[in-house]
Amino acid sequence: MTGTAAIIGSGVVGSGWAARFLLGGWHVRVFDPDPGTEARLSDTIARARISLPGLYDTPLPPPGRLSLHDTIAETVAGADWIQESLPERLDLKRKVFQTIQAACPPEAILASSSAGLTLDALHGCATRPAQICSIRPCDPVYLLPLAELTCPDPAMEARAHAVLTGLGMSPLGGSIAQELQAALLRRALDLVHAGTATPDQIDEALRLGLAPLWSQSGPFATAGMGAGPARFAVGPDPASPPWTDSPSPADIPALTRAPNDTPSGASALTARDAALVGVLRALKAEAVGAGAGLAATDRARVPAQGADTAPLLTAARTVPRDWADYNGHMTEARYLHAFGNATDRFMEILGVDAAYLASGGSFFTAETHIRHLAELRIGAAFEIRTTCLDGAGKRMHLWHEMRCDGVLVATGEHMLIHVSLETRRPAPPAPPVSEALARIARAHARLATGPGVGRAIGDPR
Repeated sequence: MTGTAAIIGSGVVGSGWAARFLLGGWHVRVFDPDPGTEARLSDTIARARISLPGLYDTPLPPPGRLSLHDTIAETVAGADWIQESLPERLDLKRKVFQTIQAACPPEAILASSSAGLTLDALHGCATRPAQICSIRPCDPVYLLPLAELTCPDPAMEARAHAVLTGLGMSPLGGSIAQELQAALLRRALDLVHAGTATPDQIDEALRLGLAPLWSQSGPFATAGMGAGPARFAVGPDPASPPWTDSPSPADIPALTRAPNDTPSGASALTARDAALVGVLRALKAEAVGAGAGLAATDRARVPAQGADTAPLLTAARTVPRDWADYNGHMTEARYLHAFGNATDRFMEILGVDAAYLASGGSFFTAETHIRHLAELRIGAAFEIRTTCLDGAGKRMHLWHEMRCDGVLVATGEHMLIHVSLETRRPAPPAPPVSEALARIARAHARLATGPGVGRAIGDPR
């Protein structure tokens, strides 16, 4: 389902809605008299174009057309969906709703992103109160799926639900997230004012523990796993905050019955662990939140190099679950991934680091050949050692051997060419890199050539 969406207000939330609709295939019209509107929209949509496709393994629909308009009436005329994301001022919103309803189709969905105003308050002075619904998203709107939906008309609610689902969002009735966020913030402020915790400690407690866990399992489902309910029951004093005027923690077991489609027992814990590893690895890739410490641990574990007279140790790791296929074997793509990481490590040894890349030079892969000789399964520890076969001029010819428990499981042969990042054409490396590459190539020339070097598929050698 696609159509035309009118966005009234282009702040953080409004721009996010514009990006979500535009990349969902809708034509988007925007009204906002702020002179920074166009730049803000461009920045938000550019970020969404990079990040949103990463959520899916299927292509997004062709994007719609984006246009900016000078009046509300022009923006909403003929629109199928109108999303208001103005500042939290009731008088302003009521006035804008009157202007919108004087110009928009009566069957259009008119939704407010308001986080602090009730639907009854928004309906005041409205020409058609039943046309106005509340849809509270989470920021960034173009990535997070939650959309808390409240509609006075069941038929409109069904239509809004279908549109949001078509945009990849997950509608949920009420304003649960807002109330939970407010309650958590109030409790955090209590802890700070009581001197029990600092703001940084509270942020760390959430980032390192609860937030990654709750990203795939809420408090009730989490408490229903393992020793969760028992731990809560013997934890806080029911007579003290946060349990005052609330059900006792002893009630938790009765509230944690898993839905029919939720795994239970060992399978639930296995599914939880798999999802949690995926979340933490994603955070580690950006070195943020709970992933920052994991990234630091990886950096600290980078193996020290020996003499250039032996193949260099360029990778030492285990096979994570998300690298395996339905048979539990490491997939073909991950062999290339591992050898690519080994090549990156070899380049770091040469001095091709962030500063070197910023100076305008890098190596581009021109040819790759991988041989799969044995299986690697989830949890298998392997290492890669790299030999430089040629390091003359602009070329870098590498030979990788992957071993597990001393057994050769795969080889990778890579030819790379040094290029200028400014011209995107071959160019000689800078002297320090060129000298390091030539030195290692000379030392490795004394090593025996590994079996399979230069071999093509079907070659009997």
